Amino acid sequence: MPDSALLTDLYQLTMLQGYYEQNMEELAVFEFFVRKLPENRGYLVAAGLAQVLTYLEQLQFSADEIEWLASTGQFKLSMLDRLKALKFTGDVHAMPEGTVFFPNEPILRITAPLPEAQLVESRVINLLHFQTLIASKAARSALIAPDKLLVDFGMRRAHGSEAALLAARASYLAGFTGSATVAAGMHFGIPLFGTMAHSFIQAYTRESQAFAAFAKANPDNVVLLIDTYDTEAGAQKVVDLAPALHAQGIKIKGVRLDSGDLADHARKVRTILDRGGLNDATIFASGNIDEYKLEKLMAQQVPIDGFGIGTHMDTSADAPYLDCAYKLQEYAGIARRKRSEGKATWPGRKQVYRNYNEDGFMSGDTVTVDNAPCAGQPLLQWVMQRGKTVVTQSTLIEAREYAKRQLNGLPLSLRQLSNTPEYPVIISAELQALAKTVDQRNTG
Repeated sequence: MPDSALLTDLYQLTMLQGYYEQNMEELAVFEFFVRKLPENRGYLVAAGLAQVLTYLEQLQFSADEIEWLASTGQFKLSMLDRLKALKFTGDVHAMPEGTVFFPNEPILRITAPLPEAQLVESRVINLLHFQTLIASKAARSALIAPDKLLVDFGMRRAHGSEAALLAARASYLAGFTGSATVAAGMHFGIPLFGTMAHSFIQAYTRESQAFAAFAKANPDNVVLLIDTYDTEAGAQKVVDLAPALHAQGIKIKGVRLDSGDLADHARKVRTILDRGGLNDATIFASGNIDEYKLEKLMAQQVPIDGFGIGTHMDTSADAPYLDCAYKLQEYAGIARRKRSEGKATWPGRKQVYRNYNEDGFMSGDTVTVDNAPCAGQPLLQWVMQRGKTVVTQSTLIEAREYAKRQLNGLPLSLRQLSNTPEYPVIISAELQALAKTVDQRNTG
């Protein structure tokens, strides 16, 4: 997924033209954070850092892009000459992917010459926002059904191809078992899962004929969709077909339900399969499932072994955006602060420290001035220096395991799907004092 340097907002380029003309190229510090949690969310899961680092390392304007910018007539030759040579030369500190975090905690800090740090704002937000949004949504299902097969089914209703791929990645990082999106297997090594569509059944004169044809074509992955016509009748046809397939060395792996009362159908189908000797055949369900529906099914202890979760997760339907920002916190060695009503920021370079109780659960975080003494585990790590990654980044599997440990450290009350209490995030005395100093210095 190659990035273009033109994946930015126009005002980034118009600001750069002003910075260059005024020789404003000293070091700037920007931080990405979320102002507040969406409704019915108790936490967020950081994701997207790998794509941000790749974007920063590869950032440059192509000759065609420079030529196109020139054709707009909006930029001076001196500005275009600077863009021809532009590369990212800064440092990045960030929370590792999979880190659980809360409002007002920076999950990424960029320190670079002002034009560089400014230019990357739009794409950095774009990458971090989306994957964090989806990982945070997916984690809710993973916590509710930790022992179930959870598969990303959302590509067809995702908002574009990049969204589909990154949703598959973010959901896998947050605890899903795999994805139905084939390209996600190639790009990210995510395990792939798939069955069949109703069209395959409808293309044959008889349902049992379709089952047999699919089984012979895919002998190692015989998962049959049984609700095209009559769910329980379809289950019985699977049972009736099993001996003939067994004689050919083909085992029925499972069946899939995609409509109706999933709990009722699952119980009836389980009885039919068991009675027919298919005790090992699994039941997989899909069809407008989200964490709320999943919670109800789990509470009813329905005999469903896995779930395909698509539209609601890939679009984060109940909370489709985060109130996030990437703001200037320091320039030329001087702390800066935005004081806009409802959007004020805490100034300066910051670090986040996390504490745990004796049972191993998160008990509270402190946001403070970077390098100030503070109890707890520091969450922001140095990941890029002078435009190059300085530590070996975790593989997706490693990030997934880290996310699992993070989620296991969540207080039980924060794992609820609604009515979650506010997690304690303390703004340190040092940071409050710095804000006061900045306010006294800058009267606007």
